[in-house]
Amino acid sequence: MVDCVGDTMKRFFMMDASFRCEHCGQEVPPLQYSARDHCPFCLYSKHVDINPGDRKNTCQGLLKPVGIEKYRDTYKIIYKCERCQMLHKNTIAKDDDMNLIIALSSFH
Repeated sequence: MVDCVGDTMKRFFMMDASFRCEHCGQEVPPLQYSARDHCPFCLYSKHVDINPGDRKNTCQGLLKPVGIEKYRDTYKIIYKCERCQMLHKNTIAKDDDMNLIIALSSFH
């Protein structure tokens, strides 16, 4: 998911479906309170959206977690696409592996 501010929020498509993580192979359940956009076990995501939830991006590369940033009252995972090198951000989820979140925060 990209930052949902301004006009981008108007183009948000709610997509909260289960999937198999292409990085670690875990079966990832729906989040059930917001759109599931990354694996809670390894934090990887996939470069599938142009606008949040639209699944129209043809890149389809894996988004590697490379850092964390504070965002309002939560945090966002910073990603770098392994295919196109684009930077991307997703809000952390309640069930994310906090040990991995802490490890990412030490890179800054």
